[in-house]
Amino acid sequence: MGAPRPTRRLLILSGAATLAAPSLARAQGRYPDRPIQLVVPWPAGGSADVQLRSIGDIASRTLGQPVVIQNRPGAGGTLGPMQVAQQSRPDGYTLTQMHLSVLRRPWMMRTPQWDPIADFTHIIGMTGWLFGCAVKADSPFQTWQQMIAYARANPGKLNYTTSGIGTTNHLAMETIQEKENVQLTHVPFRGSNEAVTAVLGGQVEMVCDSSTWAPFVENGQMRCLSVWTAERVPRFPNVPTLKELGYDLTVTSPYGVSGPKGMDEGVVRVLHDVMKTALMSPENTEVRSRFDMPLVYQDTQTYRAFIAERVEYEKAMVRRLNLSLDS
Repeated sequence: MGAPRPTRRLLILSGAATLAAPSLARAQGRYPDRPIQLVVPWPAGGSADVQLRSIGDIASRTLGQPVVIQNRPGAGGTLGPMQVAQQSRPDGYTLTQMHLSVLRRPWMMRTPQWDPIADFTHIIGMTGWLFGCAVKADSPFQTWQQMIAYARANPGKLNYTTSGIGTTNHLAMETIQEKENVQLTHVPFRGSNEAVTAVLGGQVEMVCDSSTWAPFVENGQMRCLSVWTAERVPRFPNVPTLKELGYDLTVTSPYGVSGPKGMDEGVVRVLHDVMKTALMSPENTEVRSRFDMPLVYQDTQTYRAFIAERVEYEKAMVRRLNLSLDS
């Protein structure tokens, strides 16, 4: 006996679905069909800027549309992400670098201006920074211990710079000062490249930031006093880690890419896949190696879980150190 013939109702429904599919495809269009903007919340030229420009260039070749980097520095690297969360449509055409300061800064405000979980669609975890402290080559400090001894004898006299109040490197320096019972003067800049320029120009004595200082250490213009990785950095084998100096600290500050809340999960998958391919490419691997940036890849679900867990950690850290932007 042959299979039963479909009823007229089923035929009508089947035909309706067939007609609806092309209409839906036309309504949604092909993604992407225009340039994608990736907001980097630091000035051009820093390690994250260079790494994400490389990601954008490589991704553009697969997507068939340019990924345009827009630098929006300010507010410790949180101005750009905040604007993306509050002002951008969740259509996949405006993205931002997501880093730990974006997770931390709301809890430093009396009235938080964004929710780092609810106000974003987190897409992919990528890499982190090599952090360290460096001084100008003619600085009297030959070692980290000499710097700490001077700071202990001269409270508030020694100044250092980071890429902003409430950034991961700023909090690490606050933790170090708390442990050593010393007082340094913090001079924040908008990004690590501006901080390094200030040290080279003699306006600030020490930079404690991501590895924009590394080429200047290599060419002899600066001296690195510490690195904040778990182990010594091959490029700087004589520079001690914070753990070797007696601090239970490893600071790499992993970051990724996110968009506004409410993004279509199909678009998220496209972006994740193309950015993962770019991240793993020899071209981007070379860029990360140039800045000693570790690979910290996390897929979408893993990255979202990391963000949720890390937000709780950052809230506790802000309370413990009594950090506030309102005081």
